[in-house]
Amino acid sequence: MIKDTLITQKQELEKKLKEQFIERNVDLKKLKTPLIKVIVGPRRAGKSFFALHFLNKMEKFGYVNFDDERLADTENYDTIVEAMNSIYGHPKYVLFDEIQNLAKWELFVNRLQRQGHDITITGSNSKLLSKELATHLTGRHFLINIFPFSFKEYLEIEKKELTSYQIREKLYNYLIHGGYPEPLIKNMDYKDYLSTLFNSIVYKDIVRRYKVRFTQGIEDLAFYLMSNIAEEYSFNTLAKMTKVKSVHTIEKYLSYFEEAFVFFSLKKFSYKIKDQITSNKKIYCIDNGFVHAKAFKLSPDLGKLYENLVACRLKKEELDNKISVFYWKNQQQEEVDFVLKKGTKVTQLIQVCFNIKDYKTKNREVRAIIKASKELKCYNLIIINEDYEAEEEAEWFDDKAKIKFIPLWKWLLE
Repeated sequence: MIKDTLITQKQELEKKLKEQFIERNVDLKKLKTPLIKVIVGPRRAGKSFFALHFLNKMEKFGYVNFDDERLADTENYDTIVEAMNSIYGHPKYVLFDEIQNLAKWELFVNRLQRQGHDITITGSNSKLLSKELATHLTGRHFLINIFPFSFKEYLEIEKKELTSYQIREKLYNYLIHGGYPEPLIKNMDYKDYLSTLFNSIVYKDIVRRYKVRFTQGIEDLAFYLMSNIAEEYSFNTLAKMTKVKSVHTIEKYLSYFEEAFVFFSLKKFSYKIKDQITSNKKIYCIDNGFVHAKAFKLSPDLGKLYENLVACRLKKEELDNKISVFYWKNQQQEEVDFVLKKGTKVTQLIQVCFNIKDYKTKNREVRAIIKASKELKCYNLIIINEDYEAEEEAEWFDDKAKIKFIPLWKWLLE
């Protein structure tokens, strides 16, 4: 039974290796290490596809996909190894896909590495993996985060140089439909694909895994969050706005969404940890395509979609341990969308505004970023917008600052 399953998986693998592959923005030199390679990210973002094409350049490798119900009840893991060795000829390199579906996977992986295997694993649950990584793979693993296509990767589909006008046209499609690889490469209907994928994540990776009984409640919460992307929230507010009346349950459901790479939150910037914990957070979605597919919107809110795109790129950099990301808000309710911090120092302030041409809008955004600049002692200021590019000396009363205005498409390609 197990051997038949792995034979079927090998046939699927061979088909995948013939499909179009877009190079991902990952330093491949770092993958050539004897450490266990751990690739995490949203379901269907291209983790296994990336791993397959990387390993295909090496020697022969073995492959087992644990996102397969036929392997779910396997208790003797040696039978899996025996079947894999028989089919792939005792491979040194091994790829285990969606490893979180295997009970006590970390002990199994550790043992195989001690026996001389070069192992790559993928997973779609951030907390489950990080918890076991910290306790059982300390010092013996290398973490790689794979998100849906960045805008730069999205443009690689074209395989040709594009004019700035063409790039701006592509940005609108990317803004609405997001960067999930499969519907883009295979010309599928984005909305149907992403709606189905979202439902699958909710029920397969959350409801089933965590034995959630009140499914209507978690659906309501997902729908509300998706319709309020880039907005502040508190657990109390969410409890009032949905059918989930328990603040504790709201907090638990939100952690499930974040673990499954559906939503993520940003804390309000403060030098006091207590303020960070108690203040409202802001909610974002891992891909704009989900927002288009599932949110209740009569027309797309381009301003929120702009902000969500910027948040996704910054979140990826945060997970890669390059920066920490927050938002800023003062007592006058003036806000800066993103505060970037490296170590103990605030290194950049980013404001996102779709239409900067309106005088009142521009004045509001400039005023907030100047005030934040003074308070946080940061003078690297950027306002990302639709198409205005300049560097201006701006002032608010006695405070002056140099602000760089940059179109979103250019910032995404930097």
